[in-house]
Amino acid sequence: MQLEIRPDPAEVGRARRWARSRLAGSGIGADEPLAETLILLVSELVTNAVVHTGCPAVLRLSLPGADAAEEVGVRLEVADRSGRAPVPRCAGDEATGGRGLALVDGLADRWGWSAEGAGKRIWCELDRCGGASDAARASCGGSAVTYDGLAYEAVRAV
Repeated sequence: MQLEIRPDPAEVGRARRWARSRLAGSGIGADEPLAETLILLVSELVTNAVVHTGCPAVLRLSLPGADAAEEVGVRLEVADRSGRAPVPRCAGDEATGGRGLALVDGLADRWGWSAEGAGKRIWCELDRCGGASDAARASCGGSAVTYDGLAYEAVRAV
């Protein structure tokens, strides 16, 4: 599934609504922590594309079917036409922005980016148990994810 994104800040809300509407047939309940995390990640990656590139972008979601096994996760990708690499920043305590990629790093189970033609693709994945609380995540065999307030460097996939 994909959605074309115009370089307009209003597109961020449209992308969130679109992603929520796609959850219905996926077996992921709208009130599940995984759904909430997914919508936050959509918001962050689409905002980055709209604000920092000024180029159109494409949002892609890969969701499990309603009858998928519990461990199946989701994949989110945002491709844009800007060749500028994503650069995590260290935002100060009073800054109102600059934490997007640190949030992606703290919330996603995996993420990265790759060059694609003249542009790039930024992606992240959430395991089926990945959006759960620390206790629920531990029961799925995973470990709790903590965010210590630091921005992390993206590793470029080759």
